[in-house]
Amino acid sequence: MRKQFAVLAVGCLTLGLMAVLGSAQMDKAAKPSPAAKASCELAGGKSITVDYSSPRAKGRKIFGGLVPYSEVWRAGANEATTFVINTDLMVGGAHVPAGNYTLFAIPNKDKWTLIVSKKTGEWGIPYPGADSDFVRVDMKASTLPSAVENFTIAFDKTAHGCTLRMDWETTRASVDISKM
Repeated sequence: MRKQFAVLAVGCLTLGLMAVLGSAQMDKAAKPSPAAKASCELAGGKSITVDYSSPRAKGRKIFGGLVPYSEVWRAGANEATTFVINTDLMVGGAHVPAGNYTLFAIPNKDKWTLIVSKKTGEWGIPYPGADSDFVRVDMKASTLPSAVENFTIAFDKTAHGCTLRMDWETTRASVDISKM
């Protein structure tokens, strides 16, 4: 009797473990836009961190299609894209004090607008409105030599700070960020 109980207990534990592992695999597969992070380390231990979700193109027309031109876009997918800075910065020529913000963008063919919003903690959509904007700055738009499948936010180190860039499909939008 004890042997049968032990076999039954081991069987139940095995099934439970398989269910947990299967569920974890399904969660990964269910996230077509996985979480991603970009950061830039500045002098004196200061930093910029962006947390976002990275959608995939999957053969779709992105800018001017899935993401319409001239409309506010959440700059990613799922949860809102966060922008956390621990020092005052100049973002595209505009002063942004240390703090937590949300990023949005308005894509266009020739020029983008980056929106640094004061409203935080919301889902990625809907856009909370211009009254929550801390600042809007121009971003330079350029064409990439080849298509990028995964929406990517990254930083390139510069002499005075970093250049924030957003790459997807065949488009790159960028803006310079520097310490004050």
